[in-house]
Amino acid sequence: MATACAPVSAVAVPVVSVVNHIAFLRCHSQSNSSPLVGNVAPDFEAEAVFDQEFVKIKLSEYIGKKYVVLFFYPLDFTFVCPTEITAFSDKHEEFEKLNTEVIGVSTDSVFSHLAWIQTERKSGGVGDLKYPLVSDLTKKISQDFGVLIQDQGIALRGLFIIDKEGVIQHATINNLAIGRSVEETLRTLQAVQYVQENPDEVCPAGWKPGEKTMKPDTKLSKDYFAQIGSPI
Repeated sequence: MATACAPVSAVAVPVVSVVNHIAFLRCHSQSNSSPLVGNVAPDFEAEAVFDQEFVKIKLSEYIGKKYVVLFFYPLDFTFVCPTEITAFSDKHEEFEKLNTEVIGVSTDSVFSHLAWIQTERKSGGVGDLKYPLVSDLTKKISQDFGVLIQDQGIALRGLFIIDKEGVIQHATINNLAIGRSVEETLRTLQAVQYVQENPDEVCPAGWKPGEKTMKPDTKLSKDYFAQIGSPI
């Protein structure tokens, strides 16, 4: 009789059953883990490339100083990735005006980052960037933020907005083939900052600075709904 600790090869278990069981365990483990949004971001210290120099980045050093947009991407010298990375760089001044640092992360080495930065955009590179690219060679940062594809050793397109207290206020994760919108990241960042500065208000769908917000109250919210003509 097979014991509970017998090797799989000694027990006649259908392959499909084993695969399904593994998938269940992964799903069960993820469902019991705490969500990242609303909690302090996992800290890290890692090598990065900025201004064509190797530097150290420690996430917790931004606490009390700046908001952080931390985004993960799969690999250097690929296809969708340079379009996102250059778009964030081109809009960097707008993030600066919002007291926000942008940080990119992939599982590539700093040498790969540097080579990519030293490659012109017209040749598939990213050119000089206005923010650092972090090297996550150990995969730990990607794993801590829940974006690591274990069997490929690369990260999904995760993006996290972290406030000045180090708390994650927003997170999105795209699959590999789907690029992200820098404009939407800016809009969401502005909404995060607005509600933190105005804790008695909330931002409705698609809110942009200057537009009407609402009060999170069954009576006071009627003013907002009356103006936009939507049912409560």
